[in-house]
Amino acid sequence: MITRDEILNLLKSEHVSYLRLCFTDIMGISKNVEIPASQFPRALDGQVLFDGSSIEGFARIEESDMVLVPDYNTFHLLPWDNHGGHKIARIICDIANTNGSAFVGCPRSALKHICNKAKHMGYTPKMGPEAEFFLFERGEHGQATTRTHDSGSYFDLTPIDRGEETRRAIVQTLEKLNFEVEAAHHEVAHGQHEIDFKYGDVLDTADKIVTFRFVVRKVALDFGLHATFMPKPIYGINGSGMHTHQSLFIDDNNAFHDPNDPIELSKIARHYIAGLLHHVPCFCAITNPLVNSYKRLVPGYEAPTHIVWSLRNRSPLLRIPDRRGSGTRAELRSPDPACNPYLAFAVMLAAGLDGIENKMDPGEPVNKNIYNMSGRERARLKIKSLPSDLDKAIDEMEKSELVKNALGEHIFQHFITAKRREWQKYIAQVHPWEIEQYLTTY
Repeated sequence: MITRDEILNLLKSEHVSYLRLCFTDIMGISKNVEIPASQFPRALDGQVLFDGSSIEGFARIEESDMVLVPDYNTFHLLPWDNHGGHKIARIICDIANTNGSAFVGCPRSALKHICNKAKHMGYTPKMGPEAEFFLFERGEHGQATTRTHDSGSYFDLTPIDRGEETRRAIVQTLEKLNFEVEAAHHEVAHGQHEIDFKYGDVLDTADKIVTFRFVVRKVALDFGLHATFMPKPIYGINGSGMHTHQSLFIDDNNAFHDPNDPIELSKIARHYIAGLLHHVPCFCAITNPLVNSYKRLVPGYEAPTHIVWSLRNRSPLLRIPDRRGSGTRAELRSPDPACNPYLAFAVMLAAGLDGIENKMDPGEPVNKNIYNMSGRERARLKIKSLPSDLDKAIDEMEKSELVKNALGEHIFQHFITAKRREWQKYIAQVHPWEIEQYLTTY
């Protein structure tokens, strides 16, 4: 824990010129207000206001003033210089109303609410993401492209491009920001990479994802590359996922582990898994929030499409990795790295807790390759599929009281409105595929 005065002393001793007050909007886009040194005390006292009416889904014009309330535990000196050599620090903030009450549209506060529910049930939830991303070249004028000379594939030692050097620099930067990086490697597709950091408390991990995406983009830019967390930037190759490992702890004991069970999985774990499987169609719009997200969730590219759980087998939606004891966990494989991590973690945790509260049964694990099953066999096993596009995912979300309660009415309704608008813009477009297929045929 670090105090306000300790932060002020550090800012002074390190000759920091600017402090970034960071937050995310409902869509998960990172925002910040940059404060000069003269305003550091005001900023740390939560006295900096901003215009919430200009942020997607935050507030109406007549109630636009919002307050940035810093979480001291998220303070860091950024390990690079900007603005002509001036040092910069950053701190992550919650959003509050001017009367001091929590703002109902703050994604971070929504996650805190669900974490508090878990605490009241006696659990400390932990999550660990595996966020994949692509590194692409930039064009002649600095614009982003989807070009790469990378010929590497999964776990290759020396991909023939700048990706390996960039990835190493990303890891070094993350470690300076107190990340415990466990692994960094090339992924299956050309230009695709993954960096895994240690699991942790849910709120801290969500903050780390926001920081991670910022660092990846910044370092890639320094190397003349463009980093994207778009789920499926190129047709015909694997997309980027954000497999999320989840577990609950009671004190220092993993509540998912039962050494007396044949597969060493506790009843709590099974109920949690059942909750995820039951609610996943309803929260898919949150964990997979883009039109493009559903271009990844198709058969043939190692992405899950069927709602079932398994041991070891990587074709289902949810699997239980081999490790047991303190490492017992459930890995949900559908989320992608474009999601708002605060909202995604909130709905996943809410679903799992609901499974525990209602003692849901996930059934037996299916250890066959789901992709190779016939439709009849999947029907016999009652294996359902994820929504096939954003429109269907929003339809499912709109019916869900659990998602509404997890996010709150404000976020729930603003998210749906924004995504309906996104879908309508998409379906009104004429796409290159249509020109290629129909222009000369009809």
